Amino acid sequence: MRHVVNNRKKPPFGVFVYFAIAFALGTYFTFAAVQGDFGLFSRAEVEAGADALQAQLDHLNSDIAIMENLTRRLSDTYLDLDLLDEQARSVIGMLRSDEIVIR
Repeated sequence: MRHVVNNRKKPPFGVFVYFAIAFALGTYFTFAAVQGDFGLFSRAEVEAGADALQAQLDHLNSDIAIMENLTRRLSDTYLDLDLLDEQARSVIGMLRSDEIVIR
């Protein structure tokens, strides 16, 4: 009978524990980098929100420019008679004597 001797040693249990902990930490930090509060998905959400707010700001700035133009056109230093006539008609309901209103 021949007896086979296995000369390979088993690695110590501590090596398995070390690699298991390293793998768990690597998995945790990878997950946190993607899904965490400051991860990639959160960054994408913040950038999308910033783009939406920038579009809203641009729209409000154009509204402000329109209002500033109308205000300047009705100011004491510059009076646009056509705009004044339009405002008098829409707000007060004024008409000239030669006009006919059809409703």
